[in-house]
Amino acid sequence: MGQPGAFIGALMACIFWAVSGPVFHYSDTWQLVINTATTVLTFLAVFLIQNSQNRDGAAIQAKLDELLRAIESARSQFIGIEHLSDKQIELIRTALERQAQSEKPARPKRKPRRAKQKTASDTVDRLLDRF
Repeated sequence: MGQPGAFIGALMACIFWAVSGPVFHYSDTWQLVINTATTVLTFLAVFLIQNSQNRDGAAIQAKLDELLRAIESARSQFIGIEHLSDKQIELIRTALERQAQSEKPARPKRKPRRAKQKTASDTVDRLLDRF
C-alpha cells in the first residue's frame, strides 16, 4: 500500500467514483460504496503497517545485537533484552542512568566517585545476569 502504484490506483478509484455520481443520482448506495471501501482499506492498512514495523524492529534488534557482539567492551548480556518485560527493561534503564550519572566528570574541587561508579556498574551487571 505504500507504493506509488497503489496511490495512483486509489486516486483513480476515487475519481471514477466521483464521476459516476450523476449516473447513480448520488444515491445512498453510491455513497456507501466509497465509505465501505475506504473503511475496509484503512482496516487492512493497519495490519500492513504493524507487520512492517514488526519486521523493521526485528531487523534493527538484529543489527544492534551484532554490534554488541562485535564490540569487545560491550556487554553481551544486552543481546535479546527486547524480550524482557517492560518492568525489567525499566529497571535496567534506571540502573544505566545511575551509572551514567556516577561516571560524569567530577568538579575540579571534588574527589572522583570511584566507589559509586563501581556500584552502579555492578547493579547493571547484576540486573542483566538476573534477567
